[in-house]
Amino acid sequence: MGAGGRAVLWSRAAAGVAAAAPPPRRGGRFIALCAAPARAAPRAMPPLRHRKVLILGYRAVGKTSLAHQFVEGKFVECYEPTVESTYNKMVVVGKDEFQLQLVDTAGQDEYTVLPHSFIIGIHGYVLVYSVTSLRSFQVVKTLHKKLHESRGKTRMPVVLVGNKADLALQSREVRTDEGKKLAESWGAIFLESSAKESQVTMGIFMKLIEEIDRVDNSYGRSTSCHLM
Repeated sequence: MGAGGRAVLWSRAAAGVAAAAPPPRRGGRFIALCAAPARAAPRAMPPLRHRKVLILGYRAVGKTSLAHQFVEGKFVECYEPTVESTYNKMVVVGKDEFQLQLVDTAGQDEYTVLPHSFIIGIHGYVLVYSVTSLRSFQVVKTLHKKLHESRGKTRMPVVLVGNKADLALQSREVRTDEGKKLAESWGAIFLESSAKESQVTMGIFMKLIEEIDRVDNSYGRSTSCHLM
């Protein structure tokens, strides 16, 4: 084909006709034209998961102080009897984001009848006693037994907390090994804490979230947690 024929072919390609133009040459060689790789679509965030946790224990053992320290990062010194308070906090466990609903209950004793609201829709429990009160230790034993029976004796995610550890030197009534032994008999996690200590308090609820996830999935996979 002559030069005129080549000119016609190129003009058709420029006009959008189906005929394809040859790739440009440099020094007698074809130059490959590469398109930029397409960007991967952003990964969708996993759905928000909800967890409802109950704090139970005898009166004046520091349940409200633990809740305030975890949610607001501050220690509440004065004691005022709680009727029932609910707190909400975002927590990340591994790759999952949780909306944690924390219910701080009124103080219970050996004769407390647990309402259905303490059973239905609850994912885990923080059972609190004071290391300075032997009676509060006896009360958590009774509370755990009632919960266990009310839930049909199924496995419960529980963290047993010996609170007011900062007062242990002056007035301890419950030894650390007694708390550990009780938690082991339940298959629960045990911690001694002071509501004055932010990191220890955070650890209580983080461990409970992990335990809930482990019991629900029965995989025993390890996860890492951080607050939002």
